[in-house]
Amino acid sequence: MSAGFIFTLFFIALVYLIRKTFIVVPQQYCYVIERLGVFNGALEAGFHFLWPIIELVKYRQNLKEIAIDIPPQMCITKDNVSISVDGILYLKVVDAYKASYAIENYMLATQQLAQTTLRSEIGKLILDQTFAERDDINSHVVRALDEATDPWGIKVTRYEIKNISPPKEILHEMEEQVKAERVKRAEITISEGEKLSRINRSVGEREEAINISEGEKMKKINEAEGKALEIELIAAAKAKGIRMIAESISKEGGEEAVNLQITEDYLTGLGEILSTSKTTILPAELANIAGVFEGLSKVTGKLPEIKTQKEKGGQ
Repeated sequence: MSAGFIFTLFFIALVYLIRKTFIVVPQQYCYVIERLGVFNGALEAGFHFLWPIIELVKYRQNLKEIAIDIPPQMCITKDNVSISVDGILYLKVVDAYKASYAIENYMLATQQLAQTTLRSEIGKLILDQTFAERDDINSHVVRALDEATDPWGIKVTRYEIKNISPPKEILHEMEEQVKAERVKRAEITISEGEKLSRINRSVGEREEAINISEGEKMKKINEAEGKALEIELIAAAKAKGIRMIAESISKEGGEEAVNLQITEDYLTGLGEILSTSKTTILPAELANIAGVFEGLSKVTGKLPEIKTQKEKGGQ
C-alpha cells in the first residue's frame, strides 16, 4: 500500500475517534451513555468527553413537550351509539433512563393507551353527554395516562378531543331535535309575551275602573254637598224672611199691612178656584164679605197674642 492511502486511513480513523470522544449535547436533549453495554449515565446539554470504543451514546431523548396525533377510532356510548372520535395528546420525557430502558417505544405505547382509555370513558356516557362533557373526558384520560406512564418516565400534560362524529342518521335526528327545541322556546317566548300583555291590559282596565268609580264618588259627594248647601241657604233665607215679617208686624201699622196682604192673597186664590172649577164649595163665612174680613181679622189678630205670650215667657 502506498503512503498516501495509509495516511488517508489514519486521517479517517482520527476524525472518527474525535467525534466519538468529544460530544456536544443540544439544549433540551439528554443522551444516555453505556460503557461496555451497561448504563453509565445521562448527559445533559453541553460539551462532554467520552472514552472512545468503551463508551458510546445509546439513546438520545428529546425533553421537549411532544404532540401526538391520535387517529380516529370507533367508540360505543352507554346508549349503544357508535361514534368516531379523534384527538391529540401532549407529553414529555421527565426521566431519560426510564424512557430508554422501561419501555421499547413510549410514543407508540402512550398512543395505544390513549385510545383504549378514551374508549373506556366514552362507554360510561350517553351520546348527549359526550358533547356536553368533553372537558371531563379529557381530564379523565389525562389522569389515567399520567398514572400509567409514570413508570416509563413520561409525563402526560394534556389530552384534547378534536372531533366527535356520530352516524349520519343520528346526526339528522339531533338536528331535528335542535329544531324542535328552538320552536318550543319560540312558542314559550310568544306565550309569555301574550300572558304579560293580558296582565298589563287587565291592570290598566282595573285602574281605569277604579278611577271612574272614584270620579263618580266625588261627583255624588259634590252634588250632595251642593244640595245640602242649597237647602241650608234656602232655610236661612226663609228664616230671615220670617224674622223680617215678624219685625215688620211688631212695628206701627204693620198689623194692618199684613191683614191687607193676606186679604189680597185670599181673594186672588179664591178667584183662581172659581175660574177653574164648575162646582165650588165655599165656607159659611163667605155668606157676606164681612164674614171674610172678620175671619181674617181673627187670624191676624193672633200674631200679637202669640208675641205677647212669647214676651211673657221671656220675662
